[in-house]
Amino acid sequence: MFKIYDISMTIQQDMQVWGNAKNNQPVFENVSNYETGEVYDSKMTLSVHTGTHVDAPLHMLEDGATIESIGLEELVGHARVLDLTAVEDAVSKADLEKFGIQKGEWILLKTRNSFNESNTFDTGFVYVNEEAARYLVEIGIRGIGVDGLGIERSQREYPTHRQLFRNNIIIVEGLRLKNVPPGTYFLVVAPLKLTGLEAAPARAVLIGGV
Repeated sequence: MFKIYDISMTIQQDMQVWGNAKNNQPVFENVSNYETGEVYDSKMTLSVHTGTHVDAPLHMLEDGATIESIGLEELVGHARVLDLTAVEDAVSKADLEKFGIQKGEWILLKTRNSFNESNTFDTGFVYVNEEAARYLVEIGIRGIGVDGLGIERSQREYPTHRQLFRNNIIIVEGLRLKNVPPGTYFLVVAPLKLTGLEAAPARAVLIGGV
């Protein structure tokens, strides 16, 4: 027996988006219904950074790889959920050291961000600072998932993103981990099959024992 945790954000028109910018909001349009046609049909417009999504290096590196360069085999495997709910501002190296993170691990950071269930973007969301990113690069993790819509804020030249990307560490943003106890799970992240872009929305799940 096993339990499945859906750790994805629901994509809807009034959802939380980066910076509360109206032009970042998803738009859904009905183009046919049973009064105007024979079928019900809708159209969707959204940013590739909407909700839960996978970033590709092109997002922050001028010559970076695009989203299709990240194989599904890199987004499936065991992952550990780390409890960082006591962190108020930025996840630091000191916050991470106590978890004994190992080379090749996938880690998911559960912070107070997961408990913000409003549709309003929190400009003071918990992020991963430059020092912590350097520490993870030194360890050689495989991937990192965060429950903020971004992995960093208020850092000039985006050192967290860029350090991770330059060392082939995958970044998943916009997870929802409120109901997930800390521990080890089987992770599945399935981004939309896009090409030539810097990110893709994704469905993410964790599978664990009951």
